[in-house]
Amino acid sequence: MRVPNWVGDAVMCVPALRALRRILPYAKISLVSRPGAADIFREADCADEVLIFERTGLTSAWKQSQEWRRHRFDLALLFQNAFEAAAIAFLARVPARIGYDTERRGFLLTHPIPSPAWKNDRHEVFYYLNIISELGRAITGTTQSESIAPDFALHVSDDRKRQARELLLRHETDPGKSLILLCPGSVNSRAKRWPAERYAALADQFIETGATVALIGSPGEREVSEQVCAQARHRPVMLTGETSVAEVTALIAVADLLVTNDTGPAHIGPAVGTPTLVIFGPTNPSTTRPFSPLGVVIRRPPDCAPCMLRDCPIDHRCMTAITPGEIFERAREIMHHRVEVPA
Repeated sequence: MRVPNWVGDAVMCVPALRALRRILPYAKISLVSRPGAADIFREADCADEVLIFERTGLTSAWKQSQEWRRHRFDLALLFQNAFEAAAIAFLARVPARIGYDTERRGFLLTHPIPSPAWKNDRHEVFYYLNIISELGRAITGTTQSESIAPDFALHVSDDRKRQARELLLRHETDPGKSLILLCPGSVNSRAKRWPAERYAALADQFIETGATVALIGSPGEREVSEQVCAQARHRPVMLTGETSVAEVTALIAVADLLVTNDTGPAHIGPAVGTPTLVIFGPTNPSTTRPFSPLGVVIRRPPDCAPCMLRDCPIDHRCMTAITPGEIFERAREIMHHRVEVPA
């Protein structure tokens, strides 16, 4: 199983993995993932092992195909749409290769699936579930994968939660205070970022009411987090770029609230049972919102939204229409609706 590269997409494919387990309950399921996204599946109940594919040069795909061949896989399900994923499965001589007929790779697949006409209208979870539906149809002639409510829950062990709390203590935080996490970055789109000065104002509001505020994100988002710190009256805890995906998942699991742009943590939060506010601007929430009542979308779309652009060519009005006070008040409403993810 080749899972998507992005963390948010990896979370959104979890229901499809569980659907696969129902169809093939006795199969050994191996996931192939890029570093980072692989951490999402660290304690997942829907796979037996996770293999890391790290692209390090022109020969990476060939080396990966040889590793796949050593595993003697019977079936390759490609959730990733890239040509490379299909080429690796083909070179590994996996007998059955199923995925979407994208990137002109259909000739490399034994069962190419046409991209569904509804792709831009339905949530991304159904895009992944559709692959499992096609597999079920090929095996039994019927499918039931969409008749079961998608299950995104991600388990985080007590040990990982303890380590997350210890990390916070090393930053001299008070464990008796509410923990608010803010994710002001977005690796693949500057237009998806709510302005840094507004995150700073929001952080100040939380801190002034007695909460601990910490900033999270990848190393590539460190700069925007530093901008938030520079503009805040009360400095939040800086964790951006200092944690792995596994560690930030555990931090989210022990937090009382997460406020984030439309990026990976927006999907992690609801999956681990943490109330999450997601600020949407240029992207389409109908396809990429958190698929959970715990994920609350904040959006004030102008006529030009969703534009799906990575940089706003005008005045970023989709984001500047949203105020820190609005986010703060909405946060106070939802903070007490935390749920526990089943073990």
